[in-house]
Amino acid sequence: MSSQVVSFLIAANPPPRLDKAIARDVPADAHLSRSRLARLIEERRVTCNGGVAGARDRVAEGDEITVTVPLADDPETRPEALDLVVVHEDADLIVIDKPAGMVVHPAPGSPGGTLVNGLLHHFGGQLSGVGGEKRPGIVHRIDKDTSGLLVVAKSDAAHHGLAAQFEAHSVNRRYLAVCHGVPDAGDPRLRGTKGVSWEGGDILKITTRLARHRTDRQRQAVCWDGGRHAVTRVRTLERFGHAALVECWLETGRTHQIRVHMAHAGHALVGDPTYGGHRRLPRDHPAAEAVQEFPRQALHAETLGFVHPVSGDEMSFQSPVPEDFEALLARLRG
Repeated sequence: MSSQVVSFLIAANPPPRLDKAIARDVPADAHLSRSRLARLIEERRVTCNGGVAGARDRVAEGDEITVTVPLADDPETRPEALDLVVVHEDADLIVIDKPAGMVVHPAPGSPGGTLVNGLLHHFGGQLSGVGGEKRPGIVHRIDKDTSGLLVVAKSDAAHHGLAAQFEAHSVNRRYLAVCHGVPDAGDPRLRGTKGVSWEGGDILKITTRLARHRTDRQRQAVCWDGGRHAVTRVRTLERFGHAALVECWLETGRTHQIRVHMAHAGHALVGDPTYGGHRRLPRDHPAAEAVQEFPRQALHAETLGFVHPVSGDEMSFQSPVPEDFEALLARLRG
């Protein structure tokens, strides 16, 4: 396998551990993320002053670091000609409006028909090599049955820059959702729920930690020790008696975060088969049947904003709700 070598010196006042020091000092144009550097250390591809280095080794100013980076391999995933809705595309990235039902990345249960399969065909070989394989630079995901906007890197520079923005939680991601019940600042039950608070403008803030469910590994669960910090904010846009249209935005981006947080607050999303329980509208509600038969979680990634990782331009995109979501709202409004 061919490779390239990145060499640099440790700058003044380095962190004591080698892994943290090289993450700070590696040249930006190498486009090596912390996770990629960690893997290269594990693979014994990092040396310090000529000797193979470990993550916890101590370093000092002036130490010479050499990183041997294998060039990216061709992907094993096969390209497929899929009907992708491209909202924006340039030399470095692409913004896709993903339909509900499409998986983002191949997995044992979904080897084909995924967004990555479609992008491999669409790009025709122009792929990010981050992680050691030529592939579309997936820096975030949305669930299979969630519709809406998703940005993908086409170049290593874009992949590195976008990943840094997601890690810093500076990307603007706003979702529309239909939930059971109506979040209300005057609800004593909601005010008494751990992790729930209210901010100015009747904005519901949900702050917990999230981890895999203890018995169901396909689910996430709220926890207070361990797990990962997660913050969701929610604003009610329309009230439908026993349901509401809400806008949710993420301070962090954890797996299933909005769905888990809304269920924790007692306002599970309509149609959510995993976290919605058996919630139904009263039988005499004009939209009861439409809500009960809605086939997926009513969640749509409507807004996506970020700084272009190469040009530095502010980018912002919006996606109209898909037909099934619009039909559900029409029934609720009627």
